[in-house]
Amino acid sequence: MGQRMTTAHIPGSGNNLDQWYGHYAARTAGLAASEVRALFAVASRPEVVSLAGGMPFVSALPKELISGAIERVMATRGAVALQYGSGQGMPALREQILEVMALEGIRAGVDDLVVTTGSQHALELVTKLFINPGDVVLAEGPSYVTAITVFKSFQADIKHVAMDEFGLIPEALRESITQIKAAGKTIKFLYTVPTFSNPTGITLTWERRLEVLEICRSNGILVLEDNPYGLLYFEGQPPHAMRSVEEDGVVYLGTFSKTLAPGFRVGWALAPHAIREKLILANEAAVLSPSSFTQHVISEYLDSADWKGQIETFRGVYRERRDAMLAALGDYLPDLSWTTPAGGFYVWVTLPDNIDAKSMLPRAVKELVAYTPGTAFYADGSGRNKLRLAFCYPTPDFIREGIRRLSTVINGERELLNTFSQTTALPVMRPETSMSNPPANLG
Repeated sequence: MGQRMTTAHIPGSGNNLDQWYGHYAARTAGLAASEVRALFAVASRPEVVSLAGGMPFVSALPKELISGAIERVMATRGAVALQYGSGQGMPALREQILEVMALEGIRAGVDDLVVTTGSQHALELVTKLFINPGDVVLAEGPSYVTAITVFKSFQADIKHVAMDEFGLIPEALRESITQIKAAGKTIKFLYTVPTFSNPTGITLTWERRLEVLEICRSNGILVLEDNPYGLLYFEGQPPHAMRSVEEDGVVYLGTFSKTLAPGFRVGWALAPHAIREKLILANEAAVLSPSSFTQHVISEYLDSADWKGQIETFRGVYRERRDAMLAALGDYLPDLSWTTPAGGFYVWVTLPDNIDAKSMLPRAVKELVAYTPGTAFYADGSGRNKLRLAFCYPTPDFIREGIRRLSTVINGERELLNTFSQTTALPVMRPETSMSNPPANLG
């Protein structure tokens, strides 16, 4: 017998333990574990306060609502629910999704919808349909970390468009389009999370939504509107979805992961007719059909439960946790700046310019607190003095303790830099003096 190969020699790159290394497609170079996912193994330890992952607090969902829906599905249509389904998704659920989207001003037909295995799958399908290697995707800077991973996996050239406290900046979008076109590159779509953005929590104003749509319309650029958090508002209802005023130029992505539970893995895409037809074919090619069982369970839940009341319950849970995080930041880190989200899951924090959130993370984990460094949300490595804090999962008491631990880490980092730096020393803020200095917020 021949000797089994355990390593592969790749010219110019040394030995690689993967014997198939040289066989992979070029696009796999864009596949890498995100900084968010890499945190989960450590952050899931019970002694660590994780402010890193955007996990919904599913314990606020009464178990009997789901168990009852499952029992009724199995009792009345179990054989159908356990069978293959349509590549477009079951018609009854698509009808109900229309009711959900109507809350954000969207009017559409049931045939315009494609059910997917979570909205992440819809994002991947749209990218597969449109992106050739080297094509440009415009994306907010910062942008959703896994969207960046998807775009890179199809070898897209990601160009970030700047944001401020009112969302994506229209003039920055115009300038980016002009520069990219002058370079002879093709822009395929603009990717945006306009409502309670991940990672910043910022909401694009209504006036800017209209302006961004007009800019994209006049330049022949599709808008990919990702909206996981739109119904999770805390004070007042946010602006209607961009899709509510633009049908032909917007593909809208929705999900039940944040308003019900992520374990069902049910999302959807609302798309213009021609794109929708290709999405169905791509969906069938990828998964044959989205899960019939989970679609039937969600449909039964929407038909029998007070789902709007349950969303209101989630709003209350997340509002309390948002308030706890903002209060703790004001008490322990008052000289920093951060966003004040009116909904969603996240707060975006700005550190002093000379502190690197990514290099600081191991010290934070040692102090039993975790966050996501800002570099995860930029394709070009920007955001080193930024970090995202998620308030959705920990209890208010744990959030406060997590921010206290984080303040210890940040102040320790500042003391270290002050000791070894030749520049002017940075002030180290102590919790006992923090209440006299109100926080500087961005949004």
